[in-house]
Amino acid sequence: MFKRPAISNQKLISKSAYAIALAVPFISLFGETKASKIISSENQFFVENKLTQSLRFTHQSNHNRFNLNLEDFLISEGKNQNDKNTIVEEKRVLISEIIIQGLEDHPDKERLEVIAYDAMLIRPGSKVISEDVKKDLDRIYSTGWFSGAKIESLQSPIGVQLLIKIEPNPILNNISIIPLERKLSNTKLNEIFNNDYGKTLNLNTLQIRIKEIKDWYSSQGYSLARISGPSRVTKEGRVELNIQEGYIAGIQINFIDEDGNTEDEKGKLIKGKTKKWVIERELITKVGDIFNRNKLESDIKRLYSTSLFNDVKVTLKPVSNEPGKIVVSLGVTEQRTGSLTGGLGYSGGQGVFGQIGLQESNLVGRAWSSNMNLTYGEYGALLNLSLYDPWIKNDKYRTSLRTSLYLSREVPQEFRSQDGGSIRGVTDRYEAPNSLISYDTNQSQKLDVNDDNTLIETGPFANLSSAQLSAPQFSWFDYEGDSIVLERTGGGFSFARPLNGGQPLKKVPWSVLIGANFQKVKPIDYAGDKRPYGVASTNFLDGKVPENEVICVAYNCSTENTLVSFKSAVTYNNLDNSRNPTSGDYLNIGSEQFFSLGENSPTFNRTRLNYSRFYPVNWLKFHKGCRPKPGEKSDCSQSIGFQAKIGTIIGDLPPYEAFCLGGASSVRGWSSCDLGVARNFGEATGEYRFPIWRLVSGVLFVDAGSDFGSQSSVPGKPGKILEKPGSGFSVGPGAVINTPVGPIRIEAATQDFSGNWRYNIGIGWKF
Repeated sequence: MFKRPAISNQKLISKSAYAIALAVPFISLFGETKASKIISSENQFFVENKLTQSLRFTHQSNHNRFNLNLEDFLISEGKNQNDKNTIVEEKRVLISEIIIQGLEDHPDKERLEVIAYDAMLIRPGSKVISEDVKKDLDRIYSTGWFSGAKIESLQSPIGVQLLIKIEPNPILNNISIIPLERKLSNTKLNEIFNNDYGKTLNLNTLQIRIKEIKDWYSSQGYSLARISGPSRVTKEGRVELNIQEGYIAGIQINFIDEDGNTEDEKGKLIKGKTKKWVIERELITKVGDIFNRNKLESDIKRLYSTSLFNDVKVTLKPVSNEPGKIVVSLGVTEQRTGSLTGGLGYSGGQGVFGQIGLQESNLVGRAWSSNMNLTYGEYGALLNLSLYDPWIKNDKYRTSLRTSLYLSREVPQEFRSQDGGSIRGVTDRYEAPNSLISYDTNQSQKLDVNDDNTLIETGPFANLSSAQLSAPQFSWFDYEGDSIVLERTGGGFSFARPLNGGQPLKKVPWSVLIGANFQKVKPIDYAGDKRPYGVASTNFLDGKVPENEVICVAYNCSTENTLVSFKSAVTYNNLDNSRNPTSGDYLNIGSEQFFSLGENSPTFNRTRLNYSRFYPVNWLKFHKGCRPKPGEKSDCSQSIGFQAKIGTIIGDLPPYEAFCLGGASSVRGWSSCDLGVARNFGEATGEYRFPIWRLVSGVLFVDAGSDFGSQSSVPGKPGKILEKPGSGFSVGPGAVINTPVGPIRIEAATQDFSGNWRYNIGIGWKF
């Protein structure tokens, strides 16, 4: 029992008698009891109850735990007016003592007594009216420590004694959540309530914990989750809460036209070009799942990434008579997926060229991409037909298929050099035993035909056979002097698959690829005539060249090669941005095995490795996004990037399949394939990328590459004959400009600090 008597030396004076009888029936387990012995003060005053029976009031708190009835409660001066038409002013009553009961067996008795007393404004010696008592009852309950409270009044010679009977909350031992199957794990639940177990339950703290549960659901994306309760609190300390997590009862897909209509003029739903299963397979959100805002947002991003839609609208519709369930309605507006393109360009293999293309990125509504491209250039032409299925239907591994057919004619850069000339076409040749020099049949030569040290003028000859008959001890070749062109006809296919474990929408860094290619390769000239041999133009002096410098353009000196290969690759990609990465790694290891199908079909293997790494930095602050104000988000795509590439070829290598060093995607100080023609190679690049303006970024780079001395192991040694250095480095600046047709890269690079500069124009970053 907790008592607070009036202060003994406080003088209390009553001008008249007061009649009062207070009793508070409360919904609790306590019955009415007499107050304990009253300790009176020296200054006594007389309280007289003029009513024949006890009057009662019950208090209704904000928590709907109490009732208040003041119809019979009357405190008046002098006498009690029972006339209903008479309004009597309520007078204040002196409180002599406050006694708190109900905590006798509670382990937290002393602390709760102090909490209850401190919550009240009424003190011994206070003069109060019924409204003051009502407010203090509210204050006791608002502490959250009590499930019930009742106030009784007892008169004494010195005033009114208040008896506070309270029912404390139990010791919290367990939190029970219905339903049992839910996203919130017991581990997380216990983590939230860990500091509350074994302590007296506080309803205010419980509401804070309920908010923490709501916040957890919200942070996980379950924005429709609703937590209510407690629906039950037992004496043993078990608290029961209810959760409605928000289930998806259905998913609707509607097509919207460009005017925003979902129905046509006849009132029928608009039919889209895209198959609905193409949309549905991009959705993690499924019927029967708990609604998750984060998942739905990722679904929308994936729909946009297909490039099939220019708008996706989401509406959540509650299901009538089924609380906690919704229908997700997706309204999609398709964009135009067909295009006709054209343009002019330049490449080392085709010179100045014109291009026209027809593309469709949603063929037959299945998200297939088809492309027909025709390029006609100064040195060659290309016709390419391709089809790409980004996700084979009903494949849970998200396997993609790419296939193509092509016919091309281009000048191989392996046989060209900016400073060392080029390999020119030869129709046929004759190799004499022990001959060190080979002669052109189209020019006259003074030769020791009779082996008597007498030079006799021979030639020119009508053909190679005539030269061979006339001087068989000498080697001959039929020099045409035109550029060599490779005509390739063939096709290929490949399957690619992310290693997602059968979860098609799971983002994973690893992916694999397998495929095959088939092609016929013919060395010809611009007119289509066969050119199986070649001679370096710079070494062609007076109609003769060293015997070993008449090289085979194709494998086995054939007029046609058949190349059949199977390829495989594995890729690891965790870059933060595919177009302009600032952090992460990229690794690709690929191998292509060529198999022989006959005499003129080589067998060899080509393996390559490519690794890139990016580190975010913030050094130069030209762009205002690199100088955010307090509270602003940084927008500074700035990084240091490194790339390393190596490759090797083992087996019967056709010279036109060798590795090329130099060019805009290699060592940038040299033109395409001008640094080396190699069987083995290695390259390294370092770049510092930084934003300058909203549409412009700058770059400082250094490139280095080497053939590891392998140019001599390429059949015919075209790199050596054309005096390509084989190794070198370049440094320089550049800029990338974002344009409506894509990022354009402009660079300037030196050759070994020699003062020779090369200028490159490309698409996007080098890596």
